[in-house]
Order: sequence, then structure tokens, then C-alpha cells
Amino acid sequence: MKKEIHPKDYRLVIFKDMSNDFSFITKSTVATKDTVVWEDGKEYPLVKLEISNTSHPFYTGKIKLIDTAGRVDKFKTKYQKHFENRPKA
Repeated sequence: MKKEIHPKDYRLVIFKDMSNDFSFITKSTVATKDTVVWEDGKEYPLVKLEISNTSHPFYTGKIKLIDTAGRVDKFKTKYQKHFENRPKA
């Protein structure tokens, strides 16, 4: 293994899933300005997550439908003039 390529500032950090308020603590080197008091009464750096394994549809089994048809129609109307002026092969 190469020497001195790994970060040295590992510390305990709390990661919080903002969609369902699930939190977990682990070691990390991520930089953050937020802090929070954990269950043990100590203050730790806080990283806010939009999604984690407790809220992701793949892990929870709850699938959310996405309006892909609306996105396609929006794309077509936005770029319709480019499709009309395209040379035929």
C-alpha cells in the first residue's frame, strides 16, 4: 500500500435522511459546518442527506411513478423546430 495517500481526519459524523428523519453515525472525512447532539449527549458534525437506504424505493420496495410522458412532450415542444428543419436521409 502507498504511504500517506489516505486522509488522516477520520471522525464520527452523523448522517441524517431529511425525508424520514432517520439518522446514523459512522466515521467519515466529509466536511460540514452543521452539528447535532447525538443520543449519547455528545455533539457531532451533521451531514444532511436527501435520500438513504431507508427512503430509497429500491430498498423500501415502494416505487414512485415518474411522469416521463410529460417530460417527453415538453422536450418535443421545446425542440420541435430542430426536428422539422432536419434534412431527410
